[in-house]
Amino acid sequence: MYQLVIILKGVNEVALMALLGQGALYILAGSRRDSNFVYSLLKSITAPIMKVTRWIAPRFIVDQHIGFLALFFLLLLETILILLKIRLYLAAAVG
Repeated sequence: MYQLVIILKGVNEVALMALLGQGALYILAGSRRDSNFVYSLLKSITAPIMKVTRWIAPRFIVDQHIGFLALFFLLLLETILILLKIRLYLAAAVG
């Protein structure tokens, strides 16, 4: 169980870094971001996250805010996985 949490945490961290990198390139590249290879690569990595976030989010949330909501969900998931990792480690250390 502990290794599963570590694997999920690693996958979540990769998705989180890809989303943060995409956001940074969104700001830095400006209107030419669609022709940027790195931005396209990061966009393809974060596409499943955006789709799941759009599916979870209520309809009144506009598409421009889905990235912020996806970031919130990934940070929330990271916090939950950190707490679960600590709990499993302490349970193994005590018992």
